[in-house]
Amino acid sequence: MTKKKAVFLDKDGTLITDVPYNADPAFMALSSHCVAGLHHLQEKGYLLVVVSNQAGVARGYFSETALIAVEQRLKEMLAGTGIILNGFYYCPHHPDGMVKSLTINCDCRKPAPGLLFKAAEELDIDLSTSWMIGDILNDIEAGNRAGCRSILIDNGNETEWYLNEIRNPVLKARTINEAADHILKTDVK
Repeated sequence: MTKKKAVFLDKDGTLITDVPYNADPAFMALSSHCVAGLHHLQEKGYLLVVVSNQAGVARGYFSETALIAVEQRLKEMLAGTGIILNGFYYCPHHPDGMVKSLTINCDCRKPAPGLLFKAAEELDIDLSTSWMIGDILNDIEAGNRAGCRSILIDNGNETEWYLNEIRNPVLKARTINEAADHILKTDVK
C-alpha cells in the first residue's frame, strides 16, 4: 500500500493571521492568498496537516482544552471554502513555561520534528514526498529534519535569520498560493 503525501502547515502567521497567543476562535482569520493553493494541493492528493507550537499552554495563558475550539474553527473556516483539514497537531510545551508538567524540552516543539513524525505515523504519510510550509526558520528546520522539503512564507515574521544547512528552505514564497504553485510544478510526474 502506498503511503500518502502531505503538506504540513504552520498555523499562526502562515495559515491564519498571527495574533500572539490567541486561543479565541473569534480572532481567527485565514491568511490572504491561501485558498486557491490549498485547493490545488488537495486536488492533487496532498493531505493538509497543521503542525503548531502552542507555548501559550505551557505559559499558562490558556488551557490545552481551549485548542479544541481553535481546531474546530480552523476546520470550519477551511470547510467553508471546500478544503478539508486532515490533521491538527500541536506542541503545548515550552522550557520556560509556568505549568510545571509542560515546562520541558520535548521532541515535538519546532524546530524539533516530533509533530511531523507523529502525524506521519498516524496518517500513513511518506515524509520524503511531503512538504512543510511555515513563516519562520524553526518551521523550515522541523520540516527538513523530518525529511520533507520546506518553503518559507517570507512575510516578515522571521526575526532571527540564523541560517545553516538544516534551516535553508527550498524556496521563499510570499503566499501559500505561491508555495503551492511551486510544489505542484516540482512534483509533476
